[in-house]
Amino acid sequence: MKNIHRSRSNQVFAGVIGGLAEHFDWNVGVARLLFVVLTITPMFPGLIVYLILWMIMGDPA
Repeated sequence: MKNIHRSRSNQVFAGVIGGLAEHFDWNVGVARLLFVVLTITPMFPGLIVYLILWMIMGDPA
């Protein structure tokens, strides 16, 4: 199993969503849209989750 890492090619800010999309073979545009929708909902702390993932995910490959 390959490790999850931030994306260098599908990067807007830090490559977290792009890295997740590449790892799980998702469409990166749909993943970003889903993340934005989840972030603006009151029960999902999207920015905190993004920052935590940014810190624990490996460097861009």
